[in-house]
Amino acid sequence: MVIPTFRLTSYIYLFVFLQDFLQRFLPRELAIVQRLKHPNIVKVYQIIDTPDKVYTVMEEAPHGDLLEYVQTRGAMSERRARETFRELAEAVSYCHAQDICHRDLKCENILLDAHGHVKLTDFGFARDAPSDDRGRPTLSQTYCGSAAYASPEVLRGKPYQPSSYDIWSLGVVLYIMVCGTMPFDDSNVRKMLRKQMDRKLNFSSTRVISQECKALIAQMLTPDVSHRPTIDEVLNSRWLRTTPSAPPTCSAAWRLESSSQPSTTDSPMVAR
Repeated sequence: MVIPTFRLTSYIYLFVFLQDFLQRFLPRELAIVQRLKHPNIVKVYQIIDTPDKVYTVMEEAPHGDLLEYVQTRGAMSERRARETFRELAEAVSYCHAQDICHRDLKCENILLDAHGHVKLTDFGFARDAPSDDRGRPTLSQTYCGSAAYASPEVLRGKPYQPSSYDIWSLGVVLYIMVCGTMPFDDSNVRKMLRKQMDRKLNFSSTRVISQECKALIAQMLTPDVSHRPTIDEVLNSRWLRTTPSAPPTCSAAWRLESSSQPSTTDSPMVAR
């Protein structure tokens, strides 16, 4: 069996500087994480603010992050991916219901606890994004996050809907979960953007992926924001509503796959 090799790539954080982080993002993050109480979001037990540093006491996630999982074991089975992605989508739905958008959803920010349950973390780029008096979504002009997970409108520097940005990033995450590779090569961002706009999305030829799963990924990775689903539509998608006969619990699924060997993938997965 061939073990995939992982090439190193840079994580491009767009137009965010240290001064912005200290004055805008850190205070916003600290305020937001204290409001979040959801079983699939990392708990923050205490924040200790000293003259020189800020310490956060957080819930432990001993099984690392989703990127490490895929790097070590290869792509997930659809059953495992469905359970994991549903928990992630429920965490995002909880945030969006409170008008909070994450804006940095990626495999490294999706932790796994001792039972394999999702624990979403790192709200450093999160912000409140309520609708205006006419019910229109608030647009953002802060172009942040990792380029590999960034939506086309963010890469193009256009004012964007933060919640739609989250949906695009979820599409990238789900693709990685079931394919074991990135949907787009981010080594050349301009070329990647052209492929995104041209809807050039290829699925693994060595893995059997259901049409329902492919359809959901394609819907989330549509460059047309007006056709990108909301988080509630994602949760109500046919793929997530599919329930296999006698499904294992999440912890059972973790035990089932934790001893499996890495699977062969078509192209290398982006590493840290």
